[in-house]
Amino acid sequence: MAKFIYTVQDAQGTVTTGHLDAEDEDQAVQALQGKGLFILSIQPEQTKTGGLRKQSASGSVSGRELVFFGEQVATLLAGGVPLVRALSLLSDHAENKTLGAVLGQITKEVSAGGALHKALEKHPKVFDEVWISLVQAGEVSGQLPAVLRQITAYSEAQEGIKSKLVTAVAYPAVLFTMSMGVLAYFIIFIVPVFAGIFRDFNLDLPFITRIILIFSGIVTKYYLLATVVVVGFVLALRAYISTPAGRLTWNHFIFKIPFLGPLVKSINTERLLTTLSTLIRSGVSILNAVSVLEGAFRKNLTFQNALKKAKTEIASGRSIADSFRKTGLFPGMVTEMMWMGEESGKLPDIISVLSKFYQEQIDQFLRRFSAMIDPILVVGIGGIIAVIVMSIFMPIFQLSQIGSK
Repeated sequence: MAKFIYTVQDAQGTVTTGHLDAEDEDQAVQALQGKGLFILSIQPEQTKTGGLRKQSASGSVSGRELVFFGEQVATLLAGGVPLVRALSLLSDHAENKTLGAVLGQITKEVSAGGALHKALEKHPKVFDEVWISLVQAGEVSGQLPAVLRQITAYSEAQEGIKSKLVTAVAYPAVLFTMSMGVLAYFIIFIVPVFAGIFRDFNLDLPFITRIILIFSGIVTKYYLLATVVVVGFVLALRAYISTPAGRLTWNHFIFKIPFLGPLVKSINTERLLTTLSTLIRSGVSILNAVSVLEGAFRKNLTFQNALKKAKTEIASGRSIADSFRKTGLFPGMVTEMMWMGEESGKLPDIISVLSKFYQEQIDQFLRRFSAMIDPILVVGIGGIIAVIVMSIFMPIFQLSQIGSK
């Protein structure tokens, strides 16, 4: 008989550590699971935790990799694999070295008897507030595998929206950048050559040609200074936006931009609703859920300040719908449906319906944007090029007439 050290969690969320005699590890696992306990770690008494690998946790972990990690952990736990063994397996086989190093450190924390959400808290660059709060709720309720599946569903939905945004913007951005590069080359290097020819012949140039030549002369003469000014402005703007007042001003400015502002607001509203629904479904209290949302929206002070106001109102006893309505940020449809959810006792379901509505709105906007932006860019940039070319060729036509005479 071998002796095993185990850490388990009961249905009430109490974590205990003890010793167990068994023929092998599988028998020990079966004995503990037969008592209705959730195994956090189990290992032979002589095994040392120092054997876990230590790597530098520098680098980044993508959202897609976190989704895959969550799915793997949930599957392993649902299959009866102890938490520490599951984390150790994923750490050893992680393709992303940063994620592997982080999981190695988390495995060591959990195998020493620490809670999983406490171990995740030590890696804020990888696991955000939503991950930590949901894992904590899963540990307290004893439903960690189910909660992990909710986390992955939530993360997958957010990554899906990001990928749609990137897809919608990528081609127009590449087309615009290349077109601007061609125009800049034409203005800086080609137009000045023709400007010298026109001066030599002392031609009476058309108005549009004079405008193009003047613009080309300014750009050619001062493009280095202009580059320095633009770079300086961008750096100063970034420094200003890094301050709380600057970020708040920037958030307000973005929301007021025609066409773009409503999209950004819809994306943030959808993210808030999806996160709130996932948190409540996982057993997180409404006040804690709003607190988590505050941290999740730390880069958007407009939403963060609204959530702080809503949390204060909820804590004072006001209803959720009234608290969100009082912020003045959320559309009437959102607060009315929240009220219906509170009255019917189906708030998570109603919020989930709202989030799906906003997801469809975003999808429709991006489809229309993709359909409209390509011809607009082609016609617009083509028109600019046509004007420049005509402004150059009109004096050339004059030269040909002079030569024929």
